[in-house]
Amino acid sequence: MERLLLHTCCAPCSVYCVDSLRGEGIEPVSFWYNPNIHPYQEYKARRDTLVSYAASIDLQLVVREEYGLREFVRAVAGDIGHRCGYCYACRLEGTARYAAENGFTHFCTTLLVSPYQDHEGICRTAETIAERYGVQFLYRDFRPGFRQGQAKARELSLYMQKYCGCVFSEEERYAKQIEKDRERFQAI
Repeated sequence: MERLLLHTCCAPCSVYCVDSLRGEGIEPVSFWYNPNIHPYQEYKARRDTLVSYAASIDLQLVVREEYGLREFVRAVAGDIGHRCGYCYACRLEGTARYAAENGFTHFCTTLLVSPYQDHEGICRTAETIAERYGVQFLYRDFRPGFRQGQAKARELSLYMQKYCGCVFSEEERYAKQIEKDRERFQAI
């Protein structure tokens, strides 16, 4: 492998991925491109944590600064329940395009560490996009190291987000509380 661009959703998810790749003798270049993360303060916290973490482990980082709330909402508004497919495609396409335009031979994503993501959907999307841009998708199943990476991230006091990224995933995180509040205030 010549050059690997690693789409990075956040610092905590990158911990195991970077350690694992380096263990294989692969030095990735981290790529921040996450126009799906909202609201802005959440986006900023994740980005800034990654910037600090990358510097602390001497990891080259490319930041594509694009807070994409309006575009993301326009793209998923008609089918919020299936928004993750758009989210994967958007970020992986941005990564593959950057890789192709900047001399990278391969790309991968830290999304593959999470047991909460659609692993097969990510892989299918990445393979399709890889063909389109002429850059190889490096598949790794990082999920076995998820808990280990999260534990190390906590030890390092990295900012640990509480939801996937978009405002709709935040809403899902609080669904039970929202329902309790609705019942509580309907009774009044």
